[in-house]
Amino acid sequence: MGLFDFLSNDGEKKPVEPAKPAAGGATDFFGTNQPAATEGETYTVVSGDSLSKIARNHYGDGTKWHQIYEANKNIIGSDPNKIEIGQVLTLPKISS
Repeated sequence: MGLFDFLSNDGEKKPVEPAKPAAGGATDFFGTNQPAATEGETYTVVSGDSLSKIARNHYGDGTKWHQIYEANKNIIGSDPNKIEIGQVLTLPKISS
């Protein structure tokens, strides 16, 4: 079925709905299923962000960027300096 096929069949067919993320998870900017954030919150990276800036704004301490990186290695990759706009990061709960 093509994108516009539903228009030519007397209005009976409807376009295919987008796939829903797996239960218990979320989909990041790139469509990858991510585990549910059972602890902590999520944060979407915007222009000008760095892990230390996110840590400073969220935890009040920029040196806690390591915890954010460890919780998101599967999204960020091997270089913590290369976060990208639109990535959805899990901000783990950190005991003071």
